[in-house]
Amino acid sequence: MSKQHRSASSTEEGRVRRRICVFDRRCDNKETTGKWLETSGLDFNDFLHVLQQKFAMRSRERFVLATTDRTVLDFDKFGELQDGSTVVLLQREDQALSVATTENINFVPHYDTLIQGGMYEYYASEGRNSLPYALAELIDNSLSATAKNTGMRTIEIRLLFDETLGKPAVIVLDNGCGMTPKQLKNWAVYRLSKFSRKGSEQEEYIRPEPVPRSLNSDISYFGVGGKQAVFYIGDSTRMISKSVGTPDVHELVLSKEDFVRKEQNKEDVFTGTIRNRKPGDSSHVNKDDERFLHAVIAEESGKESFTAVVITGVLQEHITFLKQDFEEWTRQLAQIYHYYIHGANGNDINCSSTNSHHLPKIDIQITLREKPPRCPRAMNLREVEDDMQTLYISNAADTFEFNAEQDGGTVEGVIRYHPFLYDKETYPKDPSAMQASHDDDDDDDCEISGEARGKRSIFDCFWNGRLIPYTTVSEFDWCARPSRDAVVPAECYSRFSGVLFTDDRFKVSTNKLTFMDLELKLKNKDTIFTRIANGQKQRTNIQKEFTQWLKNCHAKYDKQVKFLGYEGTITRTDVPTKKMQEPWATFSSIEWDGKIYRKGQLVKSRKTHPLLYGSVVRFLLYGDFDRDVFASGGQVEVALEPRALHDKTKTIAISKIDKTATDEAIKKYIDNESLKLPEKLKVDWPEGHPWPQNAVRPAGTPLGPIKVEIVNKKGESLSRMPLGDRGTVKKLTIVLKVIKHGPEGDQEVVNLTGQHSSKWAFWFKKIEVLTQLGKFTLFLNTVIHESDATVFGGKKLPSFELMFTIKEGSAESFLIGAVSPTLHVGVPFNIPLLIKDGYDHSVTPPPNLMPVLECSGLDLSYEKVDCSGTMFTIRSVKARGKVQNYQQSKTYDLNVTLPGLKKDTQTLMISLLPGHPHSLRVMPEDNPIVVENGNPARFNVEIHDEAGNITAHPKQTVRCKVQGLEPVSTDCSSTGAGQLVTQPVNLKIIKGEPQKLKVQFEILSQKNIAMVARELKVVPSTRVSWMELCSEDDENLVLRNNEKIEWLAGGVLENLFYRLYDEAGREVPLTAEIASSIKVNWRTTGDLSLEDLVKGKLPDVQVPTQVHEERFYQVSYQNQSVSVSFNIVPRPDEPTRLKATLSQSTVKLGETLPGKIILELVDQYDNVTKTLTSTCVNHMTVEAEGLDKSAIGFVWQESSRSVLVTGVQFQSGTPGFREVCFTYRSFVARVKVKVTAGAPAQLKLVSEPEKPLQVLNDRGIATPFLIQLCDKWGNLSPDQRVVVELTSSPATLKVTTAYISKPVNTEGKASFTVNSVSGPKGYYQLMFKGSFNNKPIPGPSVNLTVIPDPNKPVSLSVEYDDKAKLPAGGKFPVFLVTVLSDEGSAMKNFNPAAAAMLLWKGVPSGTIPPQTAIELKCSKPLENEKKDCFHFRDKEIPEHVGKYSIQFSLRIDKKFLFSDQITVNVVANQPVKVGPESQPPTPVVSYSKAIGNRTLVENMTLRIMDSYGNPAGQDLDGKVVVSIMHSSGDSSNTLPLFEGKAKGFQFGLEEGKVHINRLAIMENSPGENGSSYVLLFKPEVPMVSTPLAPFELPFHFYNDAENQRKISEWSRKKDELTDAVTKYKETFNSYSELLTLLTKQHLDYKTKEAMHRRELNKRNVKIPQTVSIPDIDRLLTEKTAEAGMLLNVPRRVCSIRDHFRGQPDVLGMVGHLAYVEDDAAATVISWHIRGDMDCVITTTTAAARRIFDNTQGRQQVMALDSVYVPPGNRPLPHIRNGHMLFDPPGNPVYARQLLIYTEHLESCEIVFKNILGDTILIDDLDSANNYRRAVVQNKMQCPTILTKQGDRISSRGKFGGTQNKCPPMNTLQVFGAPLPHQYYTLQEEIDLITQYRSVLDKTVEAAIHRDDHLKAMKSPNMLKKQQEMEEKMKRLKEIERQLESASVRPGKRGPDAGEPSGIIPKRGRQRST
Repeated sequence: MSKQHRSASSTEEGRVRRRICVFDRRCDNKETTGKWLETSGLDFNDFLHVLQQKFAMRSRERFVLATTDRTVLDFDKFGELQDGSTVVLLQREDQALSVATTENINFVPHYDTLIQGGMYEYYASEGRNSLPYALAELIDNSLSATAKNTGMRTIEIRLLFDETLGKPAVIVLDNGCGMTPKQLKNWAVYRLSKFSRKGSEQEEYIRPEPVPRSLNSDISYFGVGGKQAVFYIGDSTRMISKSVGTPDVHELVLSKEDFVRKEQNKEDVFTGTIRNRKPGDSSHVNKDDERFLHAVIAEESGKESFTAVVITGVLQEHITFLKQDFEEWTRQLAQIYHYYIHGANGNDINCSSTNSHHLPKIDIQITLREKPPRCPRAMNLREVEDDMQTLYISNAADTFEFNAEQDGGTVEGVIRYHPFLYDKETYPKDPSAMQASHDDDDDDDCEISGEARGKRSIFDCFWNGRLIPYTTVSEFDWCARPSRDAVVPAECYSRFSGVLFTDDRFKVSTNKLTFMDLELKLKNKDTIFTRIANGQKQRTNIQKEFTQWLKNCHAKYDKQVKFLGYEGTITRTDVPTKKMQEPWATFSSIEWDGKIYRKGQLVKSRKTHPLLYGSVVRFLLYGDFDRDVFASGGQVEVALEPRALHDKTKTIAISKIDKTATDEAIKKYIDNESLKLPEKLKVDWPEGHPWPQNAVRPAGTPLGPIKVEIVNKKGESLSRMPLGDRGTVKKLTIVLKVIKHGPEGDQEVVNLTGQHSSKWAFWFKKIEVLTQLGKFTLFLNTVIHESDATVFGGKKLPSFELMFTIKEGSAESFLIGAVSPTLHVGVPFNIPLLIKDGYDHSVTPPPNLMPVLECSGLDLSYEKVDCSGTMFTIRSVKARGKVQNYQQSKTYDLNVTLPGLKKDTQTLMISLLPGHPHSLRVMPEDNPIVVENGNPARFNVEIHDEAGNITAHPKQTVRCKVQGLEPVSTDCSSTGAGQLVTQPVNLKIIKGEPQKLKVQFEILSQKNIAMVARELKVVPSTRVSWMELCSEDDENLVLRNNEKIEWLAGGVLENLFYRLYDEAGREVPLTAEIASSIKVNWRTTGDLSLEDLVKGKLPDVQVPTQVHEERFYQVSYQNQSVSVSFNIVPRPDEPTRLKATLSQSTVKLGETLPGKIILELVDQYDNVTKTLTSTCVNHMTVEAEGLDKSAIGFVWQESSRSVLVTGVQFQSGTPGFREVCFTYRSFVARVKVKVTAGAPAQLKLVSEPEKPLQVLNDRGIATPFLIQLCDKWGNLSPDQRVVVELTSSPATLKVTTAYISKPVNTEGKASFTVNSVSGPKGYYQLMFKGSFNNKPIPGPSVNLTVIPDPNKPVSLSVEYDDKAKLPAGGKFPVFLVTVLSDEGSAMKNFNPAAAAMLLWKGVPSGTIPPQTAIELKCSKPLENEKKDCFHFRDKEIPEHVGKYSIQFSLRIDKKFLFSDQITVNVVANQPVKVGPESQPPTPVVSYSKAIGNRTLVENMTLRIMDSYGNPAGQDLDGKVVVSIMHSSGDSSNTLPLFEGKAKGFQFGLEEGKVHINRLAIMENSPGENGSSYVLLFKPEVPMVSTPLAPFELPFHFYNDAENQRKISEWSRKKDELTDAVTKYKETFNSYSELLTLLTKQHLDYKTKEAMHRRELNKRNVKIPQTVSIPDIDRLLTEKTAEAGMLLNVPRRVCSIRDHFRGQPDVLGMVGHLAYVEDDAAATVISWHIRGDMDCVITTTTAAARRIFDNTQGRQQVMALDSVYVPPGNRPLPHIRNGHMLFDPPGNPVYARQLLIYTEHLESCEIVFKNILGDTILIDDLDSANNYRRAVVQNKMQCPTILTKQGDRISSRGKFGGTQNKCPPMNTLQVFGAPLPHQYYTLQEEIDLITQYRSVLDKTVEAAIHRDDHLKAMKSPNMLKKQQEMEEKMKRLKEIERQLESASVRPGKRGPDAGEPSGIIPKRGRQRST
């Protein structure tokens, strides 16, 4: 479409139709209708021009154009107007409307009506009248409208039931912001919630800031309630509103009558008219029954803004209710809006300090006007004092506030305690008579007797500050009545009420009657509850805090008796009488006969057989007690000691306790019994050769035999456990295990069990399987024979460990290493040997090892041997012997023998070739050598290796030097042999005497090889000395030696004859003997005719066919070496054809063929005739497919008399062979040229992943991208010089591949596999581009979407109350650590043991915690806490104040994920005491005159501190009163006086501290000599409610200074020793506590292990009592393999590709959500819903919308939050009230019940209940028809019926035809088949085995930790500390004894001892302190 002019009124290209209605109100125009103007394609200026013409306006007339909400139009505002908009033409902007205008609106319901239409029902009465809640909907709108009022917010409900004023009406008025016409239109649209409204700024929703109790007035919400409410109350509503800043009032009338009329007239129902008028104008009200409107409209004048909702047509039943139950429904409204009316703290009518100035400025007034004489009634909701919230608040004694955090939302909660006062409960009663029990079956007993609240729920629920009346929360786990261990009476749990305040993050129904899932969410385990105290969060255990609060309330407010000390109630199965088995109360201690017996104390029984010795476990008392009680009798449970001997408990009567037994006597008896227990193992080696610890033995060394005895501390040998009092024999056995330790873990090598024999105790035979190398440990463990337990009675049975090492054995065999396969004679080589012991371990060769080498047919030798580690090498081995020729090697078996080894011989196969040249052999070997004169001398030479084999090597040239002749040589490099022919020897023979010549032979390149010398004897020639060749045809033709002859190519040289002559030139007669020695080189000897040779005739010579093939021919007389040779040079014949010669036969498309093309004329043998002339080029042509003839050229080549063809190129076509045809006259030449692809020009994507391509972040793309290189014609190009590069756009996407760029392969292809893509979520492109000679080649691009990986952990999110105060020694708030995935969602299923909290003092250290950090483990989540995060609860805050850093870590596959480091400030705890900065020494004073001897305190600073010694009172002032008291507390004793005879001093306490310079007693102070006193510093701080503990400083008082000095020194030492002993005890106590903890942990794991084993045995997975981790791993492997086989069995699958599954909030396509087992059922159901099979199901509308947008609307989606299906499953139609109406045929079943879900069960139920509905499946069509007929006859609707045969009967009864017949399965996309049931059984077993393995592993680990801790407790260091502590305690007791002995008071001084008092002092009594 072409681009048109873009107007200001259009946001799209092209012309858009737009009509605007204009009302002219410039003057008193009475015209009521507007004019419609067509503005399509007009901008604002064009529109003004049209306007002026339409309304005949003057050119300079001033006017204003405004919308009905008085928005003045300009260029931009005009562009925003929609089709059908209304504007007003005014003189000025604030002009009042002289006549009302109307505006047509269309309020078609929002699309939410369709997708959420069936989700909620508005009014569910629950036995109540819903009218008050309908009125509440209108009040909600008014509250929202008045939210921004700065003054009083007034809401008035007028009930006009006075017929004299008109028909009954309900009017709701408010002074809120009012509504513009657009907002009024939005109000009319059903389900247009505040989130869906768009347009003006006022319409955009902004979430309000959090406020206490969520009193944000944000409660007009869904766009539903107001309209539902008005039409629930009446049948017509008139909306009258005026918005702020506009002079006009807008009215909209909606009525049922109008809707019905429009529907009957086929008009658009959802249209209406908004009337715009001036305030107070009621001229349009003309109906008599609406005359009351005149008064309402008259009130408009002077109001800045308002809204009035006028409802008429009120139902009579509503009028009756509103009149008769006025107080009831106003009380309900007061309850709903209680906190809006009275503020966040509610209405406390008992509180007299209420200040009206602090109350909310909300006034809700209700007036009821009836027909006179009835008086009008009025009620302000603030005046209601009997709504339930007011009653709850006024009757509460204390409150408990808390917060609950869930899914991003916060719930504020308040619990109020209503105490029991003397004779009644103060829990308020509901004044409403309509309250009913929630349980219909228990109406007569709605409250449990004696309980205040009864069965009512605890919590009322408020949403955004208003009550949601139909939702209550019964309780939470932490505030529910405990089933046991309650610290307060049970009835206390019914004495509190509660209220919950939520914001809009928790969904409510559209009518605001019920919460959707509040209770479900709050009771989710992920919910975090936090105590709120003094407005601050306290991250402590909420249950603990609540229980303590409840306990305090009970103690403080309940006026009743309290009993303490109760532990719990149990059921005892050991009691034989069943009725006596419960209840039994348990207690921790008893006081009996003045003596206290506590848990853990040692006791002895009396009058029992046998006598029992043990420790108290608990005390038992029969009866239903839940507190400490006095009772007679009772029993005590005793754990028999020693536990290792008895391992059980006994329960006896308390009276059986022997009160006379002492702890020492009992302990002595127990210790004696302990001596009988097995203590250690005694290990002997009967045959000697004991193995010491860390022994090293060769492999195969026998271990043992071993004799083992179990001995006790007495040295006695045991074979069974001592009997004790059990009477059951526990036999002992010894289990021997040998464990091999390796890098891959430990491996069990030997496992033997030894039985006891009276003769040799426990005996183990020799172990001869120790052949593997490595470190081993021998374990001897004592076990109980019956159970294989190694622990008895909590004590580990004796064991023995022997560590040893197995090394290599002695050398016994060897292996031959790699040797070159081809060897040469005499050439040295090495033979490596790997020496092995008897178990194939490499060992060091033995000394003096002399190998023996043997080989048949070869002589072997070597120079030396050497050793390197385990390698033994035979150096410089040489082989000598006869071998085959230089071309063929011979294979030999070489035997290597190492004498002295068990397996001493190995065979090595070698191939031997001749060796290096060693000698020269000349043949013949005669000396001298005779040669006839005139003949050359001939010699045959051979080059031999040292074994005499002919050998061939490069540069082997043999030279022969004959005296007087030129040297001759021959090359023997290739064969090792050759022939030397000298020049003819031409000597002058004198008198026929022979002559001798010297001959020397040498190899030129081998000077080290000796020369060979010979003598040549030259004799006169008497035989043939020369030869002559001639032709019989031509006698003149005599062929000279080495003559060249031209002859016709392919011809025959015939009739050749030869003649032989001697040295004198005489012809030698030819004989058969001579003829037989004639040889020719063109025939073999066998082919020669002896008959012709005798005649002198030679065979014909065939001339070669090729002219360039010059041929050598020779005729020789063999024995005499006489020969004649000649060469025939062929000449060409006549031309027969044209020949084209190509130097290159391959050319690229578009390029010229490289090389030359030569055209020549050749004969029949392809010989060039050179008969072409220069004019031939004019007669030559060329033809070929796709040939560009324009570039062809023919060039004459004079030198070769040929034609050169140039410019051959092809411009089109596909690659392949092309035939090129050259023509010259009648001669034709055809050649084939291979045409390849042209130059690389483009890249194509030939293979790629399926689209749309969506990749998880940091994941790869499995399918590679295959790129093809092409030329510009699209042909595949294999040019490997082209490099293809993969890039991404934008660059924020990081792509990881094996190669970012790579050249194409031989096929022109490049494959890229993307290993990972990493980048933010979004859309990207992968771009492929090539480069060739630095030139770019364009390529394709691929769109991909990167989605966050929900399974990749990337960060740790930490949530905690960062505003919480952290007092020293307290508890940190709960830290919630969530593992966030790449998409930001929380991840689960991490091992809690891998999470840690790291704490250190100081500032953050970066990203990694310091080494000094303390590691804290995470806590187990409580039942009501979230499970998708780690909880770090009850972690202790350090006891010292200061800055600390916290960081959380999670170990994932040996890597750590760290959170951000958090800085916290630990502050002082609550002030509890005063104390010095450092503890001063104990003062010792006397009444001497020296001030130093009288000084008590000097330069001491006291501070207010918390319980940990941290300064805690910097903001506190007060005073410290110092006084002296006697250490015994006896006030009658004489006390010393301070200086100035003062009994005390006061010091000012400022900012929490006071400094005391000096405190001293007066001279001659009164006091008792040697007495101890206490200097008491008592703080008095008015600001602290709880008195602070005073600081007490003991001091000693003496009469003389010497005694004072001595006691002072002793006191100092006592303080030092006391401090040291305290630290020792703390250390030992911590060790003991840890041992107890480790023991309990080990026992717990053992119990869990036994429980898991029993569960597995029940499932026929047999787990023996003794099992190891490898055994469990093997079992797991077997089960997993079996499950894998089942998983791989072929089965039916759904063929629809689901690209969306796995995305956030996406369940997947319908076809993948379920399985169907039966093939027929799967086929027909899939066909029936085939249109929905590919629908994507999401949990949220947002996710559905995202997919809709991403697929441009092509993908159908369904959001579950917009789907409602009725709960429950109703029975099939043939079943009514549990009884069958008829016997159904065909096995009917709901089709959805055949679907099998593997995940998202609840969601899938909703999906298929929505899609399939009540569709029924029956076997066959006849049964289906019969079933339907029977259902209909019972007057019921029958749903659609499917049959397994593929038929369908619709719910209307229609069947038959192709549309009701299912096609074959292979044509459909059907549901998949589920996995076999056995697979799920195996998966359950695998899960249980995995759990069992984990528990078993932890059991072993716990046992090891406990044993290690026991060893540490018994270590020499700990024993030394114990000894040191005992020594210090002795010294401390000695000093205390000295101090006591020194505390003798011979007298005491009176108050004025320093002055005469007139009183004679009495002699003081001596007493010790």
